[in-house]
Amino acid sequence: MTSPADPRRHRLHRWLHRLPVVAPVGGSLQRHLLVWLLLPQLVLWLAGAFVTYHVALRYAQRADDRSLYIASRALARQVKPAGSGLLVDFPRAAKDILEADPDDRVYYMVSTPPGQFILGNLKLPLPPAGLPLPIDGNPVFYDARLSTGEGETAVRVAAIQLPWGEPDQPQTMLVQVARSRISQALLARQILADTVLPLSLLVLAMSALVWVGIRTGLAPLARLREAVSGRAPNDLAPIELRSAPSEVRDLAAALNTLLAAVHENVVKQRRFISDAAHQLRTPLAGLKGQAELALREATDPALRARLERVAQSATRSAHLITQLLTLARAEPESAAAQGRSHFDLRRLVQELTAEQVPRALAQGVDLGLDEDGEQEAATPVGVEGNALLIREALVNLIDNAIRYAGRDAVVTLRVRLLPAPAHAPAWAEVDVDDNGPGLPPELHQQVFDRFVRVANDGNGCGLGLAIVQEIAQRHGGSARLESLQPHGLRAVLRLPVAHCGGATLSGPAQRSEA
Repeated sequence: MTSPADPRRHRLHRWLHRLPVVAPVGGSLQRHLLVWLLLPQLVLWLAGAFVTYHVALRYAQRADDRSLYIASRALARQVKPAGSGLLVDFPRAAKDILEADPDDRVYYMVSTPPGQFILGNLKLPLPPAGLPLPIDGNPVFYDARLSTGEGETAVRVAAIQLPWGEPDQPQTMLVQVARSRISQALLARQILADTVLPLSLLVLAMSALVWVGIRTGLAPLARLREAVSGRAPNDLAPIELRSAPSEVRDLAAALNTLLAAVHENVVKQRRFISDAAHQLRTPLAGLKGQAELALREATDPALRARLERVAQSATRSAHLITQLLTLARAEPESAAAQGRSHFDLRRLVQELTAEQVPRALAQGVDLGLDEDGEQEAATPVGVEGNALLIREALVNLIDNAIRYAGRDAVVTLRVRLLPAPAHAPAWAEVDVDDNGPGLPPELHQQVFDRFVRVANDGNGCGLGLAIVQEIAQRHGGSARLESLQPHGLRAVLRLPVAHCGGATLSGPAQRSEA
């Protein structure tokens, strides 16, 4: 016995820890465990069948040997010494008994001296040379091949050797009884069949229990998978698996640690962007104001050109900061913290169109709202969400259209309520069409990425459409661009319709055009 401090035990532990862990490369863990648990059962089932067959064959041989020994003793009693010869008392009935079974033939022979036939129905081979044959009547058993009229047959032979004759002239008599091995194989197969059937049922029952056990044991992993796969990309809340085994709880704890670290980094990054934007707004506003004042007083053309570039840079920087703040408000945590309400999307578009008309006039753009009749203009389109964020998304779409369509362009807004099939959600779309130069179709998706600018003119910063996409996705909708013919571009904001009693935004529904 080894003590707890035995170095051999520590070496064994280190060796076990160094063993490679065989894990499935791809595929299913459940299938991997099922194969490795059922494969030993199959091997044991085959080994059990093999052992059962050979044990049954051995016991059948023992019974057969006993039967052959009894038959050989009975046959030996029919041959009796009589003077200097032998008296054979072998009635017909005894012969019929030995040869009664046509499917399991019995062969017998009496010879004296051994090998010289005096009685029997077939000449049987002598015992092997290396097999000792006592003369005291004890039997020996051996296997042999026997040639019959039907071909060669494998037989089991029992042989006994008995002394007879006068003391001065001793002689021996060999009695042999053989039986084909068909009965042994048949009996072994019957025993195997009677054993393998319940053994197979037992293996099937064990396999079913193993399968149920594996499914039950891996159920926490399935719940963990559902808990992770069913989450939104921005959901970094901890995973709750209290009733799971310790291994799954450890995995969930590791994931929770990772999620917490990611959440902390994301929060720090967003806080930094928001704080930096807030801190930069005031000095940039002052810089822009000072540049404009200096432009009014400057008379040198070269100085005025430099001051104009400074003013443009300050304007672009202020616009970038405003867009960054809007993007920060559209992020999941900020959007979740803000309120959601029901409001009329059509009225919101009408109000925004009216507000943007002066800016469009200053840019030489014809801005209008397309509504078919007073009935459509008065029909509310209920949407649930954050009205300020959706308003910001629409402002960005209108701003892009005014900024890049060009002077003398026409920008038209339209609110459409899409027909929905039965038991399917309804959708509302806001179209912002312009007849400007448009964009190549291959850039329609790329411009929704952050800081992607197609044109270098203007004060854009490449965040407008990214903000629109972010706000649309936060509300379960989407944004896209479409080319118009013969030229122009359509920006579409798609939002799910909410069934509400009325609009929550105040303000007259009006049509404004420039």
